[in-house]
Amino acid sequence: MAQRIPIQTAGDPRADDFRHLSTADRRPDRPGGRGFVIAEGTVVVRRLLTSPYPVRSVLGVARRIDDLEPDLAGLDVPVYTTSAEVMAEIVGFHLNRGVLAVADRAPQPALAGIVAASKVLAVLEGVGDHENLGALFRNAAALGVDGVLLGPGCSDPLYRRSVRVSMGNVLRVPFAALEPWPDGLNLLKDKGFRVAALTPREDSVPLPQLAADGGKIALLLGSEGPGLTADALGAADVAVRIPMAEGVDSLNVATAAAVAFYELAGR
Repeated sequence: MAQRIPIQTAGDPRADDFRHLSTADRRPDRPGGRGFVIAEGTVVVRRLLTSPYPVRSVLGVARRIDDLEPDLAGLDVPVYTTSAEVMAEIVGFHLNRGVLAVADRAPQPALAGIVAASKVLAVLEGVGDHENLGALFRNAAALGVDGVLLGPGCSDPLYRRSVRVSMGNVLRVPFAALEPWPDGLNLLKDKGFRVAALTPREDSVPLPQLAADGGKIALLLGSEGPGLTADALGAADVAVRIPMAEGVDSLNVATAAAVAFYELAGR
């Protein structure tokens, strides 16, 4: 059994990795952010414990630590237990999920390795909303997408909210930056991928037609508002659209991605 260490006061320095998540949130691009990977809830903590990210410690109420006991067995990291009230003081808000784990970042897989091992890739440009990004990763994991490549303007997949919304799947789906942009798309073409830009343009190919063509696909998805830039659209091999009812021209990017992933990879 993992050794449990009680935390009785919010000021205990052993809980510093978990402190004030509502403000600092441990983002590396914010002053004071340390870039930790933070998992919330038993499902996501389990996925962090089995991921390549080196776990630093776990903090939770006794009931949630009990739920995780089999997963924590043999894990040589501090496992802190506390009350819900003290935990809320430490974190900065009431955490319904009752347990957190913190890990250091790990080196990401090489771009070339992801491309070589993939048949369907999601390539993102300007997806800056952390919840949409997390949902995209969850959809990618569920529907058989092999990896996610990040162009300019994308938020950090390891930001706490993205990890949570993805249900920990950002810890499982390989991702890497695609640089330079958009010239990096030529690497995918050289490896046999057809680069397909998802756009509501009327002159684009219906998604089922692209899926029927088969072959390796790199699906380009753009930002939540304006969508893909002209440069990205110009670099694509084909423009593709999701057929929709009259009067509706677009979907939320994570929803659109799920439809496309299902057509291209999930079946």
